[in-house]
Amino acid sequence: MNRRHAMRMIAAMPLIAAIAAQARNEAQSQKGNEMPRSTGEESTTSSRDLGRTPVIFAAHGAPILLDDPIWMGELAAWAAAMPRPRSVLMISAHWEERPATVGATTPVPLVYDFYGFPDRYYQTRYPAPGAPALAARVRALLTAAEMPVGEDPTRGLDHGAYVPLVAMYPEADVPVLQLSIPGLDPKALLRLGQVLAPLRDEGVLIFGSGFLTHNMRYAFTAGVPDWARDFDQWAESSLLRFDLDALVDFQTRAPGVRMALPTWEHYAPLLVAAGAAAPGAHDVTFPIHGWWNDGAFTKRSVRFG
Repeated sequence: MNRRHAMRMIAAMPLIAAIAAQARNEAQSQKGNEMPRSTGEESTTSSRDLGRTPVIFAAHGAPILLDDPIWMGELAAWAAAMPRPRSVLMISAHWEERPATVGATTPVPLVYDFYGFPDRYYQTRYPAPGAPALAARVRALLTAAEMPVGEDPTRGLDHGAYVPLVAMYPEADVPVLQLSIPGLDPKALLRLGQVLAPLRDEGVLIFGSGFLTHNMRYAFTAGVPDWARDFDQWAESSLLRFDLDALVDFQTRAPGVRMALPTWEHYAPLLVAAGAAAPGAHDVTFPIHGWWNDGAFTKRSVRFG
């Protein structure tokens, strides 16, 4: 990102709150019987008023996304158009730990897992309520599926988790639980999502946060490379067909994959999300797409159901 573009985004920061508020108001006027706002107390059982919650995968952006009024507005509008969840189960590309590990269930400091940014980005706060009942439910589902599960009660939300949440639920009043990625085995990640799928009927938003293209060598280079565009188009087509075999076998089937994903931890949350969507109606849509800073990182984000 060049300095002029960064300064334009910073100057526009006051617009973000107005964009988010407008998006919420428009969505509420369309929905007539919106579910009551959260009081900070989670529930994973009384969800008849919600129906089946969507599963989502979002391109989460670097911390400077917080200064991008367009992208922040898109995320806010997306959240406003969805049923308000009782809690969020976050699977971020920035926490890989074996076995699948449950993070903090009480508010703890955020994890500022980035370097060399201006000081203000290390002052961001997101004091969302913890989700102990959801943690217990996740442990029960994994245990019943004979999957090992760990706990790290001091592990806060990393920037892959809290940055999109700041835009989508800026009042930090939806309980959030983060679950680690238990390694990079595509089939195991898909299976993890399938095991978590019952949470959709309990008001839980299963939220994968990553990037479909993530090559840091091209992070601040203008222009969309052909390999990035090819991979993005392949992902779009595979997701619309809900071709789980292709999504799992992306390393041999996808064009441009070695450049788009030199390492693929940012793709991993998509597999968890797709697995969680598999048992129900797929109805794949892309609420956000395009290219970050007109470069190699696709903003393509996915809603299942």
